[in-house]
Amino acid sequence: MHSGGKEHHDFHIGHNVHRVLAHSYIFYLILFLVGVALDLAFKPKIFSNPNIAIIGGVFLVLASALIFWAQSTSRNLDVKNVSKETFCKGPYCYTRTPTHWGLFILMLGFGILTNALFVIITTLISFFVTKTVFLRKQENMLEYKYGAPYAEYRRSVRL
Repeated sequence: MHSGGKEHHDFHIGHNVHRVLAHSYIFYLILFLVGVALDLAFKPKIFSNPNIAIIGGVFLVLASALIFWAQSTSRNLDVKNVSKETFCKGPYCYTRTPTHWGLFILMLGFGILTNALFVIITTLISFFVTKTVFLRKQENMLEYKYGAPYAEYRRSVRL
């Protein structure tokens, strides 16, 4: 049984951060599936030029690389000596949420590649909802857990 000290509290916050992220990814998935279902039911097309699919394919590749880079970078977080620089590694120097940007670009790329209007619309909705609801909550938890170093990082790097 835990003593109820700072280590237990930090573990609890870390667990909740992962829960918030999981909920945001589930939200993305649900809206993606809704978009696919609507596209299958109504079959609207937005692009008349089939070459536009190349852009979607490029988005898929770039997004996959960004997600991989973000995930491999975040595994090496040194939480013993926390400073602003602790958080500014790899893509996290350019955005505090590279995995979410990658997921957004990935789904948008799929929508463009498949000429799927509703997938594109639900991707945009997912992006804005996760940014304003889930990621804001995650940011507050991380600032509470890591204090001034994360607050400084948060001020210096865009969401």
